[in-house]
Amino acid sequence: MATLQAARAKTLGLPTASAKSWGLNRAIYYAAAKRGFKGGKGPAKPKKYTASFGEFHLGDDKAYKVTAAGSTLFTIGGEVQRPEDFRRQIEQRFVGTFKDAWAEALRIVGVFSKPVLESQQQFYMQVYRPRRDVLAAKWTERTAQTKVSSQQ
Repeated sequence: MATLQAARAKTLGLPTASAKSWGLNRAIYYAAAKRGFKGGKGPAKPKKYTASFGEFHLGDDKAYKVTAAGSTLFTIGGEVQRPEDFRRQIEQRFVGTFKDAWAEALRIVGVFSKPVLESQQQFYMQVYRPRRDVLAAKWTERTAQTKVSSQQ
């Protein structure tokens, strides 16, 4: 989810750092939604970034953002999703194959129209849902092969 969401954001014009922050943010958001949201009412503002805190819309999808060192980064639960968080939580799972997965995600997302990418529901129905299991299996297999090769 995070990789395709990041590719979606990149394709819609966000810089790579912001796109990866978006991807991780959306993965966290949808995981929380799946479990049933717990916590307070309304968005928690990261204390360090209250002056730059606000809403951000990517098409009809909304997230909360802050500006840090000139970059738009996304936040959920008072935590900012930084590019290094994406590297640690997403890229490292790919064990050296993330560059290929990222290129593939950009190719996949790139064939869809802007209206599809700007629609939260259409992105899910046309881009993510039909591919999630295949991509997860493919990327997991590729990662496993890389692990085996590096251990030999």
